Amino acid sequence: MKARTGLIWMAIILLTVLPLWFAAMPPAEPGGEAPAAFSGADSRAQQAIGTIAPNYKPWFAPLFEPPSGEIASLLFALQAAIGAGVIGFWLGTSVARERERRCAPGASVPEPDSHAD
Repeated sequence: MKARTGLIWMAIILLTVLPLWFAAMPPAEPGGEAPAAFSGADSRAQQAIGTIAPNYKPWFAPLFEPPSGEIASLLFALQAAIGAGVIGFWLGTSVARERERRCAPGASVPEPDSHAD
């Protein structure tokens, strides 16, 4: 059984690592910036707008501009974690509420096994 588990883990690791290893890294853009394949949708939209309408001026300015890309990533991850926490809390309370409703007085509760072996 241990050999089979080890083979399954090796397969999982290989299926995770090999595609990343064999994927071709796109060439860097002029100016030392990140490759276009890894840029976000916002920067691609800005480039498209700049190409279509070079004199376009944005309607709004951001309320907060993070000082670096790392802090922006941190804030995005924090936002995702808070959202996952809220969804998990809601799901947990919904399941507990349903369980309580089923086991409320007047509802049939299964008896535990009274056979002692």
